Amino acid sequence: MDSLCLRPSAPACAAAAARRRDHILPSFCSIQRSGKGRVSLSIQGSKGPTDDHCKKFLDWKYSYHRISHQSRNTSANAGQSLQPETEAHHPASIWKPISSSLDAFYRFSRPHTVIGTALSIVSVSLLAVESLSDISPLFLTGLLEAVVAAFFMNIYIVGLNQVFDIEIDKVNKPTLPLASGEYSPATGVAIVSVSAAMSFALGWLVGSPPLFWALFISFVLGTAYSVNLPYFRWKRFAVVAALCILAVRAVIVQLAFFLHIQTFVFRRPAVFSKPLIFATAFMTFFSVVIALFKDIPDIEGDRIFGIQSFSVRLGQNKVFWICVGLLEMAYGVAILMGATSSSLWSKSVTVAGHAILASLLWSCARSVDLTSKAAITSFYMFIWKLFYAEYLLIPLVR
Repeated sequence: MDSLCLRPSAPACAAAAARRRDHILPSFCSIQRSGKGRVSLSIQGSKGPTDDHCKKFLDWKYSYHRISHQSRNTSANAGQSLQPETEAHHPASIWKPISSSLDAFYRFSRPHTVIGTALSIVSVSLLAVESLSDISPLFLTGLLEAVVAAFFMNIYIVGLNQVFDIEIDKVNKPTLPLASGEYSPATGVAIVSVSAAMSFALGWLVGSPPLFWALFISFVLGTAYSVNLPYFRWKRFAVVAALCILAVRAVIVQLAFFLHIQTFVFRRPAVFSKPLIFATAFMTFFSVVIALFKDIPDIEGDRIFGIQSFSVRLGQNKVFWICVGLLEMAYGVAILMGATSSSLWSKSVTVAGHAILASLLWSCARSVDLTSKAAITSFYMFIWKLFYAEYLLIPLVR
C-alpha cells in the first residue's frame, strides 16, 4: 500500500513534466497542447514590454540556428573549392599541357624529314674530312651551325605545306595539328614565319656563302611548291614537284653543305671528289623515289582536290613498283662503285652494306598489302630508314 502511494500515476507524471518544461521558458510564455498531441507556444498576459522580450528571445534563437547552419555550409563549400585548387597545382596537371604542346609540335615538324636533313648534312660534311685532325672544335662548330639553320628551314618548308593543305590533310593526314584543329591557321603561320626568320638570321650571322645560298634556294623552292598563288603551287604538277624535291635533297644538300665545310670552315679549294659525286648521283635516285612514293598513301585526298600526282595518273600499284625498281638500280650501281674502290675496308663495307639494304628492300616490298593505306604508309617510313642508312654508308665510300 505504501509503495503504491509513493509511485504517482502516469497522468500525474505527465502533468508534472509539463510544468517543469514550462518553467524553462519565460513566465510570460506558455505551452498549449491540443488533444491530438500538438504543442503550440503562446504569450500570456497583456501586450506590452513582455511581448517584445519574448519576440526577441525567439528571434535570437532562430538567428542563432540560421547562422550556425550557414557557417557549416560555408566551411563545406570551402573544403570543396580547395580540392580543385590543390589538384590544379599538382605536377601531373602542369606537365600534361606541356606534353601535349611538345607532341603537337613534334608532329607538325614531320620528324622523319628533320632526321633525314640532319643525317644528310653530317654525312656530306664528313666527306670533307681528310684526317682525324680535321674533326676539331672548328669543324664541329661549323657543322652545328649548318644543322641548326637547316633545321629551321626544314620546319618552314614542311609547315608551309601544311598551312596550305589543311583541307587535303583532313582526308590524307587527319592527325596533323592543323588538320585536327590542335593548331589554328594563325598558329601555323606564326611558326613557319619565325622558323624562316631564324634560319636566315643564323645563316647571315655565320657568314658562309654556301650555307646562305643553300637556305635561300630551299626557301624559294619550298615556297613555290606549296603556296597557292598564280604560277606557284608546283606540287600540282607531278614532274615539277619531283624536280623540287630532287633539287633540294639530291643537289643542294650534297653540294652546298659540303662546300660550306670545305671552303668556309676548312678554307680549302672546292674539290668535287669521287665520294661526293657518288653521293649526289645516288641521292638523285633516292630523292626521285621519295618524291614519287610520298603521294601513294595520299591518293584519295589528292584526287579529290585535283593534285595530279603520278599516283593519281598512273595508279598506286604501278608507281609502287617503279619506286622499288629505281632503288634496286641505285643499290646495284652502289655495289659496282664499291667494288672498284682501291681501299679494301671501303670495298668490303660498301658492297656488303648496299647488298644487305637491297635484299631488305625487296623482301619488304613483296610483303606489302597495296590495298591497305596503313601498310603503304609503313613501307614509306621504311624507305626513309633506308635513306638514313645510306647516309651512314656514304662517308665510308673512298
